[in-house]
Amino acid sequence: MKLFRWLASAVVILLLAGCATGNGIMPFFPTPTPLPPPQVGITRAPDATPALTAFLDALKNNDYAAMYTVLDNASQAIITAEDFATRYREALNTLSASSLDFEVGAATTSPVAAQIPFRVIYHSTLAGDIARDFTARLGLEDGQWRLAWDESLILPELAGGNRIVLDCRAPARGDIYDRAGESLVTETEAVALGVDTSTVNFDRLFDLTYELWRLTGVNPESLSNQIVASGRGWYIPVGTTSREEGERLLSMEFSGLVTNPYTSRYYANSGTASQTIGYTLSIFPEDLDRYKRDGYCGNERVGQIGVEKAEEDFLAGEHGGTLYIADPQGQIIANLAQKEEKPSSDVYLTLDKNLQNYAEQALAGFTGAVVVIERDTGRVLALASSPGFDPNLFDSNNFNNGYMVNNLLNDAERPMYNRATQGQYPLGSVFKVITFSAGLESGLFLPETTYDCQYDFTEIQGQVLHDWTWDHCQSRVRNGLFCDTSDSVPSGLLTLSEGLMRSCNPWFYHIGLDLYRNNRSGDIAAMSQAFGLGAPTGIVGVEEEPGQILIPGSELEATNQAIGQGDVLVTPLQVARFMAAIGNGGTLYRPKLIEKIVDVNGNVIESFQPEVVGTLPIQPDRLKALQDAMINVIFNTRGTANFRLVRQTSFNFPAAGKTGTAESNIQGLPHAWFAGYTYGTYNGKPDIAVAVIVEYQGEGSDYGAPIFNRILETYYLGRPQRLYWFESAFGITRTPTPLGGIPTRTPRP
Repeated sequence: MKLFRWLASAVVILLLAGCATGNGIMPFFPTPTPLPPPQVGITRAPDATPALTAFLDALKNNDYAAMYTVLDNASQAIITAEDFATRYREALNTLSASSLDFEVGAATTSPVAAQIPFRVIYHSTLAGDIARDFTARLGLEDGQWRLAWDESLILPELAGGNRIVLDCRAPARGDIYDRAGESLVTETEAVALGVDTSTVNFDRLFDLTYELWRLTGVNPESLSNQIVASGRGWYIPVGTTSREEGERLLSMEFSGLVTNPYTSRYYANSGTASQTIGYTLSIFPEDLDRYKRDGYCGNERVGQIGVEKAEEDFLAGEHGGTLYIADPQGQIIANLAQKEEKPSSDVYLTLDKNLQNYAEQALAGFTGAVVVIERDTGRVLALASSPGFDPNLFDSNNFNNGYMVNNLLNDAERPMYNRATQGQYPLGSVFKVITFSAGLESGLFLPETTYDCQYDFTEIQGQVLHDWTWDHCQSRVRNGLFCDTSDSVPSGLLTLSEGLMRSCNPWFYHIGLDLYRNNRSGDIAAMSQAFGLGAPTGIVGVEEEPGQILIPGSELEATNQAIGQGDVLVTPLQVARFMAAIGNGGTLYRPKLIEKIVDVNGNVIESFQPEVVGTLPIQPDRLKALQDAMINVIFNTRGTANFRLVRQTSFNFPAAGKTGTAESNIQGLPHAWFAGYTYGTYNGKPDIAVAVIVEYQGEGSDYGAPIFNRILETYYLGRPQRLYWFESAFGITRTPTPLGGIPTRTPRP
């Protein structure tokens, strides 16, 4: 009877032991043989399971150093920590194991040794789940359980020095198009362009530099000066074209023109929307593990910044390949798994290629940005940032790569920085449309409320703030002139609507101060946030910054905020978006850059859909007052944009806008802003909203407004119609700017 009870107890112990696993799941392992009951005076060995679990947790987290510390002395004597990490890294990369899970069974333990069954499930991007069962053997060393290791604990098939081999296959990268199907990025024959100063025919120098400018945007006057100044025997790298784009230039047989063809992923027009589209590079060594775990072969070029990065999954397609086991001599002995690659998809952007190119040309010679949005949908038609760059230079097969990439990367003007979405600027007087709205919604002001706009604002004790007309007057006085022009004398008594039209600083200082003193210090900040400022717009496909909107903490801060100065920071994209909302009746859309994604069979995977994200908190009659005031900024003879737009250029587009001149915290001229929208159908095209900023250039009316006009001409009429007052030719300022990104002189190889 006693023997029977002992056997029954042993069976219960055996069953309980078989039900225990490392994470509570039912076991898949053979039932371990139970140990006999402990004898009196003998201490049972500690549980070995935590040591194995720590090893596998470290494996799951790619912490090979922590794994190595669990190995016993004999294993560590055979393999170094560095080689150990390399074996695991190479194996998991080849398996494209994006992640893994494990299960631990019940340990069989003696006083100095333990055996523990476990399973590892590798989640392979190429092969799906690969599950293998193992038995860990551990021994006690200095009171700690240590693991006896060999490569069969990675995969059983690796015993005896075998290796995993991958025959990897990558599909061709997808193309990028504009909304109408015009190519922006595609695989084609490209040509690196340069000039050999030894063979230039100076009788045709003007024609040569003009044609190079037409293709690459390089300032022809600066290039001519550089060629002349360099003398004979120098190679001057210029840019890149394709056989198709450069057909005219290449057929003109200019002496001195150097062409080096190569096949490449070509970025049209030497980089249309370069900061927005981005570029590709070979995978960096520090990123290789991550890409291989995602199924990449490792020798691909992958997207960097912009659309190339954001839409990598679609543009790269799905990689395929076959996993083999090879013996130490390299002979294939087993086939682990196989997966066919899937073709990439093409990405169509909302951009209008023609408008984008002319927007970039509109900024030629300046540092700044232009954003154009379809007013009633949020579709982004142009994102121009100046200076730009040529993404083709990042291809090592491009002859100019070695000459120009370092200059590009070290350019102090940061041409790879997307000022349209990442540039954070004070908004200056364009911000007054928000202060105007906050003032009306507070109930403290009406559109008809009046204020006497003089040179000085003295409502804050000990402070004297000035109107912009005072600055104009001081400038005239310094030049020996009288303050007798319309822009150098105070505006006088103005309604609030007229105050916006005249951009009267004291009027808006007064609103900011009144709100602050009436315990409404957060009103302007709240209205700003409702207009979409102080937070990312949520655009997909390009990097952006949030800007900054704070609640003022003093009377002076409140007045500064009211005119878009102080702590106010915005991006041009944010400004174009709220201008669209003002124009369309108050609907704030999420800006969209992706028109559609199309697979290899022509099926549309994703397509553009307008997305409403908010409504401007302005009553309809107050919004109408704001719209009317902005129309008067352009068409009233006292409007701040009237001279440059109407009187100087005979502007006849139905549009509303606001000038802005924003002081920077860096010494120099202010930033020039103009932002606005169109209303009513013109030439059968949808209405748009536009934001323009030109850094450190002067007044918004002088520089921002003419560029706004250029954008509308291009959008509605297909091309520019009039020169700026500061241009010698379209896209060429009267004072040539330095030839950015090109070495002063490079010896002809």
